Amino acid sequence: MLKETGRIVAMESDALWVETIQQSTCNSCVAKQGCGQSLLSKVGIKSTYIRVLLFGKDRQDYKVGQLVTIGIPNDVVVKSSLFVYLVPLLLMIAFSGFAHTYIENEFISIGAGLFGLLVGGLLIRYYTYKATNDPRIQPVLIDNGPMVIMKG
Repeated sequence: MLKETGRIVAMESDALWVETIQQSTCNSCVAKQGCGQSLLSKVGIKSTYIRVLLFGKDRQDYKVGQLVTIGIPNDVVVKSSLFVYLVPLLLMIAFSGFAHTYIENEFISIGAGLFGLLVGGLLIRYYTYKATNDPRIQPVLIDNGPMVIMKG
């Protein structure tokens, strides 16, 4: 399980918005030189906002500014990454290949490939919209930690 410590920045009735500063993975990764996340952290973009469902926990136990530890299961990260990268790519190749086989016009093949890429992106957007409250793929609260309130 990937674990991150973050600060609560907003609260909803059934979820918390946690700002994490991604440092644990960047310090231990071998691919720092070719990683986009590492590059973004050098530029100064270091925080990410993650929606964490409460799963029946009492909202009153949390305060804005409190530090919490969240976790994301490894299999969720791997499956989501494969889905996000492969679906648009495979649809782009399939649409382009179909157009190349049946129409045999290079510009139409390129357009069909771009259309497949767009359809793949829309499918991912739809999937993420539908999975917003799916407890199987959501980050979980691991530890409240001490009631430390961080200003900022």
